[in-house]
Amino acid sequence: MTVRLLVYTRTTEYRHASIPDAVAAVRGLGHFAVDHTEDPSALEASLDAYAAVVFLSTSGEVLTPAGRDRLTRYVESGGGFAGVHAAACTEYDWPYYGELLGARFDRHPEYQPGKALVEDREHPATCLLPDVWRFTDEWYDFRANPRDQVRVLAVADESSYEGGGMGSDHPLIWCREQGRGRVFYTALGHAADAYHDPSFLAHLVGGLMWVARAE
Repeated sequence: MTVRLLVYTRTTEYRHASIPDAVAAVRGLGHFAVDHTEDPSALEASLDAYAAVVFLSTSGEVLTPAGRDRLTRYVESGGGFAGVHAAACTEYDWPYYGELLGARFDRHPEYQPGKALVEDREHPATCLLPDVWRFTDEWYDFRANPRDQVRVLAVADESSYEGGGMGSDHPLIWCREQGRGRVFYTALGHAADAYHDPSFLAHLVGGLMWVARAE
């Protein structure tokens, strides 16, 4: 059975230069049939053909009212939703989206090396990662700690980089359920280099397989 994803990369605010590499990476994972679009009308049509919808470094307001309604019904009825990196910088004016994703982006320090600490090794997104994962990224801070609403998979070690603002409990990667659907989010994936990194790709494929119920 083909696992089909709808990868959505529309931006109305900051646009990541890594988006082409990111889309190519998802296509190249070998586990999925990928439809990629930046057309909001694609989210207004039926999404039933897709195992998951992936917001890949989207930013700003990217959905029409009809698209919001369609995505809500899709997830609540059992569809998968994954957000990568700037997906947390998306749809600030839509309260449901903040609930769906689990948290909203607040700020980030400069792009720099740091450490992610794997907290949950039972999930496909983190089971192949080292306990201490050295990575280079923007280390997003969020407006509120999502721990009470999500299953935290990994946290940022703020002692390993400069400028962290959430303290000792800094969720970075998580999953949750919304209605009958599954949701996965990773704050990593700022730069094109991430999408050529074997560890990050293993992390990404695990998260996507889980959210698509194909693990």
